[in-house]
Amino acid sequence: MRRIGFLVWKELLELRRDPRLVSIVVLAPVVQLVLLGYAATTDVRNVALAVADADRTTESRALIQRFDGSRIFTVVAVTSAPVDAARLVERGRAGLALAIPAGYGAGLAAGRSQTLQIVADGSDSNTAGLSLGYAATLLAEYGQALLVRDGRRAAGFGSDEFVALASGGASGPGVIDPRIRVWFNPRLESRDFMIPGIVALLLFIVTTNLSAMAIVREREIGTLEQLAVTPLGRFELIVGKLLPYALIGAIDVILVLVVSIMWFEVPFRGSLGLFAAMTGVYLLSTLGLGLFVSTISSTQQQAMVTTTFFFLIPMIYLSGFVFPIENMPESIQTVTYLVPLRYFLVILRAIFLKGVGLDAFWREALALGAWGGVMLLLALARSSKRVG
Repeated sequence: MRRIGFLVWKELLELRRDPRLVSIVVLAPVVQLVLLGYAATTDVRNVALAVADADRTTESRALIQRFDGSRIFTVVAVTSAPVDAARLVERGRAGLALAIPAGYGAGLAAGRSQTLQIVADGSDSNTAGLSLGYAATLLAEYGQALLVRDGRRAAGFGSDEFVALASGGASGPGVIDPRIRVWFNPRLESRDFMIPGIVALLLFIVTTNLSAMAIVREREIGTLEQLAVTPLGRFELIVGKLLPYALIGAIDVILVLVVSIMWFEVPFRGSLGLFAAMTGVYLLSTLGLGLFVSTISSTQQQAMVTTTFFFLIPMIYLSGFVFPIENMPESIQTVTYLVPLRYFLVILRAIFLKGVGLDAFWREALALGAWGGVMLLLALARSSKRVG
């Protein structure tokens, strides 16, 4: 027991000599608990809804208000042309689109069944399935309210009609008939949604961890002294450090792309060249982050702990990889703009599942490039060939 106690005391003294590591270990769980306690929610709220209202009557506005007044949906645009609402879904600005036909209000007044078109963005299969269920329930309740308002027996709109309405097959006087379509992932396969996200996550883990060891490893083994007497400048040092890991990242990209398409059969509908370009921008961000962590860490252990607890785990939860960002509190949503993985997830799913071009996600591409540039500048500013 005395030997064990001596060893324990020795380890505690070692930790005492590295106060930065102790502060990281103590502070990281608190930060993660605060952030993830708000971000980790499976509830679906604030689903962006685009409405194509070709009727423009009191009845159509009442229906739109019912959607907007719920906690589930947020109307982000009301247009007259269905193609405009569809374009918002295609570009990821809306998760759901509702088309109200001309003559909707007059048809309800005459007691005729009215058909509504609902289109969901299936690239996020979980949110799409839940939001379609909420939309069907909302329309069912609205249809029953119309029957009561018009003086018909509410009992006439019972369970059978509700089931038919939820499945998109309702008919009869005064009943709203939603016709549901799911774009980009018609079968709502969760695999098609998750695999592109896993690709982004794997690239983040590999490239960030490897580059985080770059400078600090040189310092630990003493080879930084040898670099100090060479004519290398700081920019040359950073480029020389990053290029091998960029090559490794490129090889990983090819491997995971082949496995995703050939083995898991995830559809790839976009441009391969655009995918390669956006992946290059993403690698710039991950390698820049890893190198920055390397410049603020004294040991490889510190670099690994900092990367894992302060960047990797929070970014997984705050990027939308697991939990939809629109479900988070507004303060947490603001924090997610600092997460590069958020932007690359949008880009990857748009290229894989939607097959859209740069015009659909140029904002995310610009933010991702700016993030990587800032990280590289910070790493360049902090790096030095001076020992210690």
